[in-house]
Amino acid sequence: MMLSWEHIVLVVLVGILTGFINTLSGSGSLISLPILMFIGLPPHVANGTNRVGILMQNLVGTGNYHRQGMLDIPMGIRVAIPAILGAITGAFVVSGLSARAVEVSVAVILLLMLIPLWFKPKQWLEGKDMSGAAHNKALRFLIFFAVGVYGGFIQAGVGIFLLSALVLNAGYDLVKANALKVFINLIFTPFALGVFIWQGHVDWGVGLVLAVGNGIGAWFASQWSVAWGPAFVRYVLAVVILGSGVKLLFF
Repeated sequence: MMLSWEHIVLVVLVGILTGFINTLSGSGSLISLPILMFIGLPPHVANGTNRVGILMQNLVGTGNYHRQGMLDIPMGIRVAIPAILGAITGAFVVSGLSARAVEVSVAVILLLMLIPLWFKPKQWLEGKDMSGAAHNKALRFLIFFAVGVYGGFIQAGVGIFLLSALVLNAGYDLVKANALKVFINLIFTPFALGVFIWQGHVDWGVGLVLAVGNGIGAWFASQWSVAWGPAFVRYVLAVVILGSGVKLLFF
């Protein structure tokens, strides 16, 4: 579709906000998806087009985190494998639940995450080495496959689920978990995007404009999260989780 100048400015600004939130925590797509539908994209095309911006934000964020020495690439590749399988499954799956049931379920899960985030801050801020447990590795595969399924299906909120898995299952602090989250998203997003492209559900004009904004937002978020540390990320994550949960439940 042809964008007016007003819509171009709107999409870029939304992309900046979305890229910042997604890179620093997650759920930025709860902002971008409604805006893409507001300017005239059908829901399925908005969902596919949104992945173009997501891909750009992950490229920029991964590069910036790697430059700052925050990225554990071997672990990222290991957990990305089940996430890729899940993302392909999620992009194809037709859910039996109503859209409202999915929204309420995600909202409840997000709000429950506030409990360990707020009342057990030490693990989120300092991390804990949990890489050696054999049972943890099997559980990790299942967790990241499930996160991939959700990410392939809708994307909105997947960053928060990835962050929680990387902190609570893999033992990273929030800044290093953020770097890994962005890298994992970078690996599995092209697979989900490929499915949407194959189905003809991507508007490249809108997607590339959105990608400009997402990339700018991701650069600032990846820069500031390292400079300001896990405590800063924890507060941002708490606000985003609370806001996302309330939005899904009541709006």
